[in-house]
Amino acid sequence: MSAVPGLREDCEALLGAFQEADTVRFERFAELWRERRFHTVFYGRIRALERSKITKKTLELAQQYFLPPYAFQIRVGALYLLYGLYNTQLCQPKQKIRIALKDWPEVQRFQQDLMDSQHYDAVYIFRSLRLARAFHFTAMPKLLNYRTKKKIQENEFKEEFKEPSNRVNSLITNDVLEELMNIHDHYQKMKCVISADKSQPDKALSLIKDDFVVTLKDITLEHQEWQQNRMKMFLNAKETDEISNKKEERTSLESEGSERASALARIKYKSYSAVVE
Repeated sequence: MSAVPGLREDCEALLGAFQEADTVRFERFAELWRERRFHTVFYGRIRALERSKITKKTLELAQQYFLPPYAFQIRVGALYLLYGLYNTQLCQPKQKIRIALKDWPEVQRFQQDLMDSQHYDAVYIFRSLRLARAFHFTAMPKLLNYRTKKKIQENEFKEEFKEPSNRVNSLITNDVLEELMNIHDHYQKMKCVISADKSQPDKALSLIKDDFVVTLKDITLEHQEWQQNRMKMFLNAKETDEISNKKEERTSLESEGSERASALARIKYKSYSAVVE
């Protein structure tokens, strides 16, 4: 739950509009930011302590959309959102963006994807945040307090922003591959018909690779395997985090039980000493 009522809805509306724009350009995001006057999100006559708390919660909310399982475009939008919020906050010194160490490899892979796709405006924004030391690397995604019994609330993922897991598989099915193979065979035969040598097509007509369908199938299987491995890594990291939380909770309970037993033993000893005297 966000510290400011309606903040989650406003952030999701901005990211949703950016998704509908069907682009990852910072220029378009900046237009949407200005249209919604997002720079005023921290305005208001509040005390420094409250302002610091609200800023921290706001950055924490925006950071959720920067990590999987959200779609690539939403994650780019979240990067721009974090950049805007970090630079328009009123706190001095500035509140930083918490990044758990377990999430940092995923962030680095995302940066590499941006560079490979030549989205240099997004790469520039990310490096600007790095140079400004805007990231606070932490052991846990959220701040933990000693002997806190309150369960950490799980993030609510917005389904519309998630990356479709079977988009490639839904487009390139076995039926589609079979149909492509039939079309490709027919295409090869037609080239032979109009060629001087009827047994094989002329080299001048070689406008497409002979193993096109096989290559497409291999690429599809490779993408499916990559996606499964990536999701497995994400689930393993989440499971490790949950196990760590359970161990800490169990250790805390055992420590508390040991302290209670020691306190009872001291009381009994004092009572026994008083009776003997």
